[in-house]
Formats: sequence, structure tokens, C-alpha cells
Amino acid sequence: AASILGIDDPTIAQIKNARKNLAPDQIGKHGQLQEWLTDIDKPNNKHRHMSPLWCLYPGTQYTMLDPDPKMFNAAKLLLQWRGDGSTGWSFAWRMPLWARAGDGEIAFKQLDGMMMRRTLPNMFDLCGPFQIDGNFGVAAGIAECLLQSHVRLGVDKIPVIQLLPALPSAWPTGHVSGLCARGGFEIDMTWDRGKLTSATVHSKIGSSCEIRLGNEKIQLLNTVADGKYLLNGDLKSMQLVPVK
Repeated sequence: AASILGIDDPTIAQIKNARKNLAPDQIGKHGQLQEWLTDIDKPNNKHRHMSPLWCLYPGTQYTMLDPDPKMFNAAKLLLQWRGDGSTGWSFAWRMPLWARAGDGEIAFKQLDGMMMRRTLPNMFDLCGPFQIDGNFGVAAGIAECLLQSHVRLGVDKIPVIQLLPALPSAWPTGHVSGLCARGGFEIDMTWDRGKLTSATVHSKIGSSCEIRLGNEKIQLLNTVADGKYLLNGDLKSMQLVPVK
């Protein structure tokens, strides 16, 4: 942020020096992302805390679109070891983590556990007795199942907008509107039997993005401010059509 804003003061220099001393991420003997500096992780440690996996969510260090998925797979293994949630907020954090891992079924399982075991009649998150983390976290997790835009490409950092990246089978048909994507975009979508049927991209500031559906890169979209673009057609030949 300081670089973008042209800020240079002693505090920034101290932060840069401190960053150099941070321990690097490491892969342990079981193929897991190490939680500790020494390789002492216990397989299937189902602790509720997920701090070592900040790199997946809300961080963006490792993604399912990485050319070399080694670190992503290591993080995913540690996530598998952690199992399902227990407290309300731990269900809530696991949901977007599994969405970032591309597994909508396990993400939905966390939502199901949260609603059945850790949600009060007034819809507050139950966690000794209430934490807003669970409510906000589940809302974020639902959004991550439907839309992701945290991956950026090239020197221009163009956002990749992934449509339905972790759609659970429990939501075979549906629609959503107003989901925000990085780069100043809003997305409306409909889907049927687990397949996208249409999507509309609203561009607020006229920036560029890449649209992806599963492993299929649809195209790079260069937009104008306040432009609206309709993604229609069959799944093999979808095209973005400007909408007046």
C-alpha cells in the first residue's frame, strides 16, 4: 500500500526489514504445510484453530490456479487433517477454506454443521454464547462457493473471476445477484442442474478481468465504466455480449 501511495518513512523501512525475518512456509514429512518451524505436526490433528491456513483464506498465497500446486496441495492436506468444525466460528472459517480448495461438498458440510449445531433460534452464531465471526464467516463462505476473484494475473494484476468454483450439489439450481468481484465488478448468475446458464458482468470502473468457468478460461474481458456484459450460449462456446 505504501508503494502504491508513494509513502516512504522509517516505519515502512522497519516493516520491510521485519518481513525479511519471517520464517518461510515449509512442507513437512507427511506432505503437509507445516504449522511449526520444526516438523512435529501430528496427522489428523482436528484442532479447531486454522491459523496456519491463512494462506488459503482470507490470504491468497496459494490457489487452485497456481501453475505449480505443490504448496497448495500441502495446505489442502493440513486442511483435511483439521476435519470438521466444532465451535461456530471454526465451522465458518472452514467453509471458505474448502471453497478456496475447490470442494463445495465439504464446504456445504460445514454450513450444515453450523446451522444444526452452532446457530441460535435468532440466527446468531453460538460460541460461548455469541461471536459475530460465525455469522460473517458463513456469509463469506457462501459467496466463495459461488464466486472467487482473489487470483490476479501478470504485471497488471488483472483479476480472474471464477464462476461457481465450488458449487455444492445441495444447490443444483439457483440464482444470485450483486456478488462483488475484485476490480470493480458485480456479477449476476443463474444455474440449473449444477451448470451455469447465464451470467451478467457489471463493470463499475471499466477495468479488465478474465472470466473462468471451472478449468475453462472463457476470455479476457476489457470493459468500459458502467458497462454490462452478458455471458450466454452453451458451455462450449459461451461469449460475452455487451448489453446496452
